[in-house]
Amino acid sequence: MDREYLAEKLAQFKQGKISEAEFLVLLEDLPYQELQFAKVDHHRALRQGFPEVVFGPGKSCHQIVSISRALLQKSPRLLITRTSADVYDLLSPDFPSCCFHPLSQTITVDEAGRPASGGRVGVVSAGTADLAVAEEATITARLMGREVIRIDDVGVAGIHRILSQRVQLRRCAVIVTVAGMEGALPSVVAGMVAVPVIAVPTSIGYGAAFEGLAALLGMLNSCAPNVVVVNIDNGFGAGYVAAQIAAPGGPQTN
Repeated sequence: MDREYLAEKLAQFKQGKISEAEFLVLLEDLPYQELQFAKVDHHRALRQGFPEVVFGPGKSCHQIVSISRALLQKSPRLLITRTSADVYDLLSPDFPSCCFHPLSQTITVDEAGRPASGGRVGVVSAGTADLAVAEEATITARLMGREVIRIDDVGVAGIHRILSQRVQLRRCAVIVTVAGMEGALPSVVAGMVAVPVIAVPTSIGYGAAFEGLAALLGMLNSCAPNVVVVNIDNGFGAGYVAAQIAAPGGPQTN
């Protein structure tokens, strides 16, 4: 549960809208809830500002749904990455805001529906083949409460496409740049703006691209000083860090 959610419940307790017993139920599983196959970290939002995120691969539908239901008992927000419509079918009847995003294979729940705050996050993709990773970054940043500006299919093979987006790029507090092949786009974008650029290599390209390794190495060797790099296809990680950078007042501190 995050600070805002806990503060809201505390206010309800003070106003007599919920009982002491109901309020204590919220705290009884801190710092984590023991399931047979997982320890659900309800304390993470208090420590880091956002609830535990469920990574889908390697888990059965039953495990994903059980973890998700436990998280939603303590928090109004949920993000599941790399999952399937089968999980959505099991969760959605009980959570009206549950959404499945087929391109990025993510599921979101946002029962609070808070308006966006903080700075804008730009998400820029080099080509249509990079859209799934770009969408994962977009969904993550939006669920964390940021406004996202999307600019798609502006790779360096047609350099005029990204050059025409300078006004949009300069409206952003941080920019996620998603590219495969040789991974050149982040360096170009970084040379146009005075904000951090988070580069995401994707596993897109012919044989010598080595499933994203060529793009990763190219991005790590960028001569632009405002470029940082996350792992191959890690749209989630890029969107998460971008949302923290663009948070009101900057990254949260205790």
